[in-house]
Amino acid sequence: MIRDVVIVGGGTAGWMTATYLNRTFGDRVTVTVVESDRVPTIGVGEATFSTIRHFFDHLGLAERDWMPHCSASYKLGIRYQDWRAVGEHFYHPFERLPEVDGVDLADWWLALDGDVRNFGDQCFVIPELCEQQRAPRSMDGILLGENTEDQRAQFPYAYHFDAALLAGFLTTLGKERGVRHVLDDVVSVEQDDRGWITHLVTSAHGEVRGDLFVDCTGFRGLLINKTFGERFMSFADVLPNNRAVALRVPQDMANRGIEPYTTATAAPAGWIWTIPLYGRIGTGYVYSDEFCDPEEAEATLRSFAAPDQPELEANHIRMRIGRNERSWVRNCVAIGLASGFVEPLESTGIFFIQHAIEQLVRNFPDQRWDPALADTYNTRVAEVIDGVREFLVMHYVAAARNDTPYWKATKTRAVPEALAERMRLWETVLPDERNIYPHFHGFESYSWRVVLIGLGAQPHRPRPALALADTTAARAALADVPRRARRLAAGLPGCHNYLAAVNS
Repeated sequence: MIRDVVIVGGGTAGWMTATYLNRTFGDRVTVTVVESDRVPTIGVGEATFSTIRHFFDHLGLAERDWMPHCSASYKLGIRYQDWRAVGEHFYHPFERLPEVDGVDLADWWLALDGDVRNFGDQCFVIPELCEQQRAPRSMDGILLGENTEDQRAQFPYAYHFDAALLAGFLTTLGKERGVRHVLDDVVSVEQDDRGWITHLVTSAHGEVRGDLFVDCTGFRGLLINKTFGERFMSFADVLPNNRAVALRVPQDMANRGIEPYTTATAAPAGWIWTIPLYGRIGTGYVYSDEFCDPEEAEATLRSFAAPDQPELEANHIRMRIGRNERSWVRNCVAIGLASGFVEPLESTGIFFIQHAIEQLVRNFPDQRWDPALADTYNTRVAEVIDGVREFLVMHYVAAARNDTPYWKATKTRAVPEALAERMRLWETVLPDERNIYPHFHGFESYSWRVVLIGLGAQPHRPRPALALADTTAARAALADVPRRARRLAAGLPGCHNYLAAVNS
C-alpha cells in the first residue's frame, strides 16, 4: 500500500492537498509537507468557483470556522468592466438561465429585446444583488433561493479570501489533524535506477522518504519539470498575458461597503482585478510584456487602485501560462501552478487545485502503480486546463474593445482551431451544451452564453423558429426577473453587515 505521501511546497496548493488527503485517508496514510520559509508564495487575494464549498464541506468546516481567519468575503459573480466599451459592464453570475416553454431565456431575450445593455437585468437576479452589495444569506443564515424553486439553480456564490491567510489557516488545521510539517530547504531530489523518487535531502532534517511525491512548488516545478524534465506546453500563442503586478490596498470597508463580486476591468495592455476582502482590497494588473513593461504596469495599477498610497509595496509576478504534457509522471503528481495555469481571468487557479486533488483521490495508487490511474489523472487534468484555455481565449476574441494595440491584437491572434469553428457557429446560434468544449472544464453552457453576449458578440439575429412561437410566457418571464431581483435585494442584508456578524 501507499503509506507515505510527501508534498513539496506549501502555500495554498500544498496545504489544500495535505488537509484534503489527511481528511480522506486519516492515519492510514502519513502526509508530510516540506516547505522552505525562504521561498515566497504568490499569496495574493484569491477568487474562487462556487464548487469550493465542496472542499470546505469535505474538511468539515462551516463558514464561521474559516472565513474570519482569511479576510474572506462572498462572490456572486464577476463584473466585466469596459470590455465591450469604456463605461459599460456586464456580470457573469453564479446563476443558471431559466427556460420558458423549453427554450433558454437568453434565446427569448435575443428574439424579444436583443439590446445587450438589458440582458443581465432581464435574465438574472444576481446583478441586482451585486449592484446593491447584498449578501447571499439572510441574517438568520438562510441561503439565497433556499426552500424555493430557485434551489434548482447553481449554488449562488463562491468566496474571496487572502490566499496567504488561507494557507496559514490550513497549516494550523493540518498540523492539528496529524499532517507532518518540515520547514526546511530541499537540497536534492534522489532517484532510484528507474528514475523514481526515493527521498528528498533537506538542509537541516536530512532525508525525507515517501512513496508518492506531490509537487506544489509553483511555477518552478521542482519535481515535475526540473527533476523529471516533463515537457511544459506553453499557451503564449493564444494567451499572451504573462506578467502581473499586485497591490494590497487597506480600506475602511465598513464605510466603503463590500461588493459581492470580483471586478475585471479592461486596461490598455490587459485587465485589472479588484477583489474586495474583509478589511482590504486585493488588486492586480494582468498584462502582456509585449505591450507593457513592469514600470508602466505598476504606474497604471497605482493610478487606478491607490493613487494616494505610494508607500504600498507592489508584488511583480512572472506567470507561466500553459500546462505540463503530463502532470503525473512515475511517482510524482504535480498540483497547482506546478501543473498548469491559464491566467487569473475567471478565477480558475483554486479550481485547478481542487479538481486535481479530487482526481488524485479518485485515482490514488497502490503498490502496483497501475498506469491506467496515472493516465486517467493526466487526461482529466489536461481536459480541464485545455477547456479553460478555450473559454478564456473566447473572452479576448469576442470582446468588442478595440482601442489600443493590445486590444487590436486580440482580434488577429491565433485561435485554437476547435474554438474558431465553434465561434463561427455562434454567429448563428447561441452556445449550448451540445456545441461548447465537450469535456468537463468547470464552466456550464450558460457561462459561454453570458460571456459571449456580454462582450458584444451575440448572434446577429435570433432563431427563426421563435418568430412563430407564442411569446406570452417568455415576455412575462423577462418582466418578472427584475421584479424578483428587487424583492430579493430588499430582503437581504448588506454584504459588510452580514460579514461583520460572521466575524464577530
